[in-house]
Amino acid sequence: MRIGITFDLRRDYLNAGYSKEETAELDEPETIEALEEALHSFGYETVRIGNIKNLVRQLAEGQRWDLVFNIAEGLHGLSREAQVPALLDAYAIPYTFSDPLVLSLALHKAATKRIIRDMGIPTPQFKVFQQGDTIEICEFGFPMFVKPVAEGSSKGIGSHSAVQTPEELQAACFMLLANFDQPVLVEQYLPGREFTVGIAGSGNEAKVLGVMEILLNEADWAEGYSYQTKINYLEKVKYRIVTGDLREQCAAVAMQVWRGLGCRDGGRIDLKMDAEGIPNFLEVNPLAGLSPHYSDLPILCQLCGISYSELIRMFVDSALKKIDSGVIL
Repeated sequence: MRIGITFDLRRDYLNAGYSKEETAELDEPETIEALEEALHSFGYETVRIGNIKNLVRQLAEGQRWDLVFNIAEGLHGLSREAQVPALLDAYAIPYTFSDPLVLSLALHKAATKRIIRDMGIPTPQFKVFQQGDTIEICEFGFPMFVKPVAEGSSKGIGSHSAVQTPEELQAACFMLLANFDQPVLVEQYLPGREFTVGIAGSGNEAKVLGVMEILLNEADWAEGYSYQTKINYLEKVKYRIVTGDLREQCAAVAMQVWRGLGCRDGGRIDLKMDAEGIPNFLEVNPLAGLSPHYSDLPILCQLCGISYSELIRMFVDSALKKIDSGVIL
């Protein structure tokens, strides 16, 4: 089987003048090498396609693949993660991970939360502010948590995010509106423990790989699980696998989200406890980072005794089941 790999290489965009934070979601060469090594170990032939512009060119030249392993994040627009899958759908080429509808929805945190709320799943109260809006106090009151509505890798999250006063709220919103050119999500602040849940598979065959608690150093608690914290995770963060009743509680919420949104093949769901100890939905990542060294999902799997190659195989096997059943689009 011939598997193409779509990805956005971070250094290409850094060389083009983009900043480190702008390119935080994009991939390092080591990730592509690890992914290829895993696929080769299963006997697959691989072709490095690269970003969407390379994909467009190769499709125009008549190139085709039996499956595309898609980890392309894109760089422009609120639906940037959906661009490669939408193009592959147009050519009826099967690919790993979720379809354009899910990827567009999941990147827009407020749109996702509206659906999650309608499903009856707990999620913090929220409000969205856009350019030109009057920044006003939300009905759920302080403290609040402020972040861009459509970013990953904790971009835009930092010491400014947890706000306690109207002045802090205004300053944070204006700063994010100016720096990220997109709406700002303001959420009710949740004081409890934070978790991420790894999932592999689709529909009724999806399963929870593990539940991992994210433990920040006390000195970094106010900053949250921010972009800077993730960069310095070895010094600032500890990870712990959750077991027992708490694991089952988190797993049940995550699986309800995963199946309810129609996510496919693999990804992560982030949860946080409210003041009553109830896990609330924060966001879903259906195109999770796959660096074998610092991405949350591989870290979670390593702590659960699941190797990187086993993780990749789960994703491919799940995608191949769609082909075998005739479900390509």
